[in-house]
Amino acid sequence: MLIKTAKFTKSSASVDQCPVTKLNEYAFIGRSNVGKSSLINMLTGNKKLAKISGKPGKTQLINHFLINEKWFLVDLPGFGYAKSSKLDRYKWNSFTDKYVKDRENMVNLFVLIDSRIKPQEIDLSFMVDMGENDVPFSIVFTKIDKITKGALAKNIQIYKNEMLKIWEEMPAYFTSSSVKKNGKSEILNYIEKMEMG
Repeated sequence: MLIKTAKFTKSSASVDQCPVTKLNEYAFIGRSNVGKSSLINMLTGNKKLAKISGKPGKTQLINHFLINEKWFLVDLPGFGYAKSSKLDRYKWNSFTDKYVKDRENMVNLFVLIDSRIKPQEIDLSFMVDMGENDVPFSIVFTKIDKITKGALAKNIQIYKNEMLKIWEEMPAYFTSSSVKKNGKSEILNYIEKMEMG
């Protein structure tokens, strides 16, 4: 898939405020500082589309971007901000939770994981919650340019071992680097296949 146009459409503080549309939506979520904005900008080829900040927790609204006038890329607030309370780490914003579970035209949720870090309880519990609520999701391991191939393979295998304790099979997953553009074609081709039905 080639992205020709990517336009910011709307920021919403609740699901009710999201665009009224029948177009498919592909949402991206992850812990704060996982590289979500950088990934979105890499995928769309627009360095200024999603705001990048050195300060975790910058995205606090549901942001819709219209892609090729055909589907929406949705940037969701991160969860597990390090400076939040322990209780808050396990509770993402209620409107984000409502979006991923109730938004009928959300086709797939891409859950971003920092490839350099071993499985975190908050990431695993989030994905278990998605599975229990029949939310279709895929995993994107980010920042692979900052880790050796051997360490990457080892960390992914650890994730597989953890997830296969619960799931019969590993969800679809991708490896990416916003710096080197790794994973761009794979993720976009995956979306294209879903668009084609």
